[in-house]
Amino acid sequence: MSIEAEALLQEAKESIEAARNYRSELQHRVQGLDLARQQIKGSATQTRAVLVQHFQELQGTVSRLLEERLAALLLEVDVIEQDSIRPLDDCQKLIEQGVSTADELLREGEAALRCGVGEKDDKLGSFTKKALQIQLDSLPEVPSLAEVSCLSAQLDDSLLPAVKGRICTHGSVASHPPVQIDELVERPGGVLVRWCKVDDDFAAQDYRLQFRRSTSSHFEDAYVGQDSEYLVLHLDPHTEYLFRVCARGDGHREWSPWSVPQTACTTLPPHEWSPGNEEYSLSSRRDIALRNDSPLCGARVLYSQAPTYCCRQTLTFRIISAGQPDKRDSVGVCVDRRNGQDSLQRDQAVCITTSGAVFVNGKEMTNQLPAISTGSVVTFDMEVVNAFPVNINNNEGASVKLRVTIGSGSREVVFDWLLDQACEGLFFGCSFTHPGWKVFVF
Repeated sequence: MSIEAEALLQEAKESIEAARNYRSELQHRVQGLDLARQQIKGSATQTRAVLVQHFQELQGTVSRLLEERLAALLLEVDVIEQDSIRPLDDCQKLIEQGVSTADELLREGEAALRCGVGEKDDKLGSFTKKALQIQLDSLPEVPSLAEVSCLSAQLDDSLLPAVKGRICTHGSVASHPPVQIDELVERPGGVLVRWCKVDDDFAAQDYRLQFRRSTSSHFEDAYVGQDSEYLVLHLDPHTEYLFRVCARGDGHREWSPWSVPQTACTTLPPHEWSPGNEEYSLSSRRDIALRNDSPLCGARVLYSQAPTYCCRQTLTFRIISAGQPDKRDSVGVCVDRRNGQDSLQRDQAVCITTSGAVFVNGKEMTNQLPAISTGSVVTFDMEVVNAFPVNINNNEGASVKLRVTIGSGSREVVFDWLLDQACEGLFFGCSFTHPGWKVFVF
């Protein structure tokens, strides 16, 4: 085959491969369009259902409240009517009794006038005496119309326009949530969720983060506050979770629409303290350690269960409660676990003491951080600067330089830490001499 034919054949093969890649990319974009269409249609269907349910519930509630209010007002009318009529009925009874008495007296007087001369004096005398006892000049008092109740209904004509105005502006439909999840980063036993505003005109006052297992239908709150990131802990490794976030506008009580749910999981085991140390009590998840009131002497070190801390991650110690400080107290990171040590202030370890002093391989640095107390948060961040071969006592190995950042309060120190060999993971630990110290690691 000639060179020109081979060139044409090669060009044809490249064109076929390019066409195949082009078709694959187009099909991938069609799948993206299908997903976008499904999101639009699915969210529209869900929004319709939410709107119908909300307004049906609102209509039913308003109707019930109006019926209850009408019944209460009608009952109030009945009570006022009965209370107002009762004294009139009593007065009418008195008048009817007086009319009956007057009729009887009239009959006796007319009978006395018609009787014969012989008994007329006795009849008239008896009638006159009886008339004096009845007190014909005493009449019951009848209240005037101004003194009795005249019921009326007072209705606020401004209610209907106000309700109409609220109803006309009640609810809204948003095509895009004002907040979206920006990043999901796996952490030991958790996922770090970061979000951001996508609507510049929306002034967010608070954010609300929720999550659920992918197999569950119920979201639960993970965080409510003003930060734009949160570390969701106590997640099961290799299990998918869905996360969503919304915001509340400045001066508003209602929350915005939810962001598009994002799926994430963690493959990293959680940070746990190692059990079996009699001087420390651990929580059920082994992420909280409490220094006991132990009769044993010294400040023995409590290490992590495994070397779960890796570079380019943030290791955080939160002091839940503080005891009496001691110069040997410390929290930090180390290459290995050494039993019988009374402090992390040794070689192959970096730590910070409760007084704020920083130790690297057992030597105190000149820079110092704030003292540790209840509520203090200490963070360790490390990244590999470089790695190069070394020869120590004719033993081949590799030396690794780590850039370490220790933060406490609003201050931090940065230094390089040289290790004899590369490590996939590092242990963390703490040592406290006196009881009462309680530390949470994550």
